[in-house]
Amino acid sequence: MNRKTFLRNSSMAALALATTPTAQALPRNTPVSTPQKDTPLHFEGPKVRLAIIGTGLRGQSHLHLLLRRDDVDLIAICDIDDYMLSRARSLVTKSGKKMPQVYTGSPYAWQDMLKQQQLDGVIIATPWEWHKPMIVGSLEAGVKYVATEVILGITLQDHWDVVKAAEKYNAHVMMLENVCYRRNVMAVLNMVRQGLFGEIIHLQGGYQHNLQGIKFNNGQPGGGAGCEFGEKAFSEARWRTEHSVHRNGDLYPTHGIGPLAHYIDINRGNLFTTLCSFSTKSRGLHDYVVRHCGNDHPSAKVRFKLGDVVTTSINCANGETILLQHDTNLPRPYSLGFRVQGTNGLWMDVAGGIYVEGQSAKEDEWDAAKTWLDKYDHPLWKRWNNEAEGAGHGGMDFFVIHAFIESIKRKTPTPQDVYDAAAWSAITPLSEQSIELGNITVPFPDFTGGQWMYRKQTFALSDEY
Repeated sequence: MNRKTFLRNSSMAALALATTPTAQALPRNTPVSTPQKDTPLHFEGPKVRLAIIGTGLRGQSHLHLLLRRDDVDLIAICDIDDYMLSRARSLVTKSGKKMPQVYTGSPYAWQDMLKQQQLDGVIIATPWEWHKPMIVGSLEAGVKYVATEVILGITLQDHWDVVKAAEKYNAHVMMLENVCYRRNVMAVLNMVRQGLFGEIIHLQGGYQHNLQGIKFNNGQPGGGAGCEFGEKAFSEARWRTEHSVHRNGDLYPTHGIGPLAHYIDINRGNLFTTLCSFSTKSRGLHDYVVRHCGNDHPSAKVRFKLGDVVTTSINCANGETILLQHDTNLPRPYSLGFRVQGTNGLWMDVAGGIYVEGQSAKEDEWDAAKTWLDKYDHPLWKRWNNEAEGAGHGGMDFFVIHAFIESIKRKTPTPQDVYDAAAWSAITPLSEQSIELGNITVPFPDFTGGQWMYRKQTFALSDEY
């Protein structure tokens, strides 16, 4: 199957994988990646009526956070995987809250949910192919606030469709990009806004995370070394690996680009203007299969299109440059590779260092970043540190869900809006286009329709949300 055929059929492919029963019986003691802290959280203001589409491992993490809050009425959950639904039900029962209405039995059960329920907001945590139709479907059903896991859509047209739908229905679409709320990322945002690095010149980031064990498993919950993907696999390996087979580009850009975009006010006085991507050869996934299962395993015969390292350069209207790297197929420690460099200093995540001209201990030598990050801890973290304790991904999941819920309660735009979601996520199809056409530089669409010149920054300007 070529890339064009894959993109045309991607929704139906995900549908087929989603409706395939798990290959083996699933033990009840399977660990699930949900936060462990169960302390109830009290918040002022009205309750919001929410539903979750997708109760897999990521959806269960969100579910756990929602169940802790006393300002949320969980009205409905939707999934077609009986095992994942059983785990979700167990979380609700453990919380002592009323069991939400469960929608299942059909890949389109979510449409029935939207028709039958009056909802203030919907959270989507499903395979990527379903994000765009579920977002648009929610907006068409009258839901005014939709939060989606990354990414926004598969094709560039998907991104435009979501933007136009949000504008048509005067609704809000928030990408749940949690790294924007990571504690050190927000401390650096505080430093940037206070001018410690001077005028920002260059930024780097990416998704540098060995996903070999995520893209393949033995088909049993809890993982386990194996070489299966597709219908015989478990969790993300059932659908995510197919993208590595048929696509070549930066398939997961938002963890890197989201924080960088906030640092330089993208869509709020600044804009991505052009993009160019390069891809290495593909070796890592094949080597993983051979190493674990041998040359005779069927997955060893698969030709993976995704290059092991994809490098993307972006120019900005205000003169900054950005370098992103997608590196998920090779053995390596986890890192998002952040670098924020200005006329007066820089922060480098991998080096664990910060240098500020005239303030660092020694000229042209790194200070340990921790001292600076502690000093410039963002007000959001100072206020909500206790509530964030025990939430997923070191607490940052609390902040992204909190921002979504508070926006609904206050009837305000979400701090990460549909234009942010489209700009960050569109890097994927644009990088595919650049690589496919011989690494050409391609123009970056302006999803704001020129309004970027007049829009004001709203992200993390206070300690509220």
